[in-house]
Amino acid sequence: MSSYTQLKNNLNSIGLLTFCDNIDTFIDNVNSGEKTLIDAFLELTKKEMDFKQDRVNRSMIKTAHFPFVKTFDDFDFTFQPSLNKNEILDLKSLRFIENNENIIFVGSPGVGKTHLATALGIESSKSRYQTYFINANDLIAQLKKAKQENTLQRRLKHFYSYSVLIIDEVGFLPINSDDANLFFQLISMRYEKHPTIITTNKSFSKWGDVFGDSVIANAILDRLLHHSKIFNIVGPSYRLKGKSDLFKEE
Repeated sequence: MSSYTQLKNNLNSIGLLTFCDNIDTFIDNVNSGEKTLIDAFLELTKKEMDFKQDRVNRSMIKTAHFPFVKTFDDFDFTFQPSLNKNEILDLKSLRFIENNENIIFVGSPGVGKTHLATALGIESSKSRYQTYFINANDLIAQLKKAKQENTLQRRLKHFYSYSVLIIDEVGFLPINSDDANLFFQLISMRYEKHPTIITTNKSFSKWGDVFGDSVIANAILDRLLHHSKIFNIVGPSYRLKGKSDLFKEE
């Protein structure tokens, strides 16, 4: 077996797949004098590191259960001028995680709340913060089932453990007071420990109606809003973009 073949086999065996795939090109570059041996090895190691980081990113994004993969680059800020673009993009620094600040996106359906929450979650996943995305009513259903099975504390600890928890569409459907208490327990556990990202189509003054109990609603808001950044999105629906003529009266 030639040294070249043995080298390729060794690279495959130790998992340096990108290194192995590109080594022929870099050998040719070194032989032709286009690159020094050091520069060739440096570029090869960078490619391998980028490949492994990308694999980690894809794995963490998958386990976070995002509804789709959308980034801040995909967001059309010109369509939602009520948003301060610089303030939104500053979230990419992830200072809110270090400061245990909740992020709350408020606005009517279709304005981009879930897109922004997902984009922020993807940023945190890429930085290796354990992140999880869940619809508010699915979350309530899981907590309710856990309570019935006497495993509520275990389930609460599960959701508490995430560095970043994204709860989507709070208020889309009403929640009875018993279930609201389950939601309160989770928010209370995470309070000042881990940040929570919330999207809601209801103004905070309507949360008493959402949770069927103004006392519980106020207790939830007290913990969510104490350390938080709130983004109120006032604008048209992306889903109806280009279809405004359908809603004009004749």
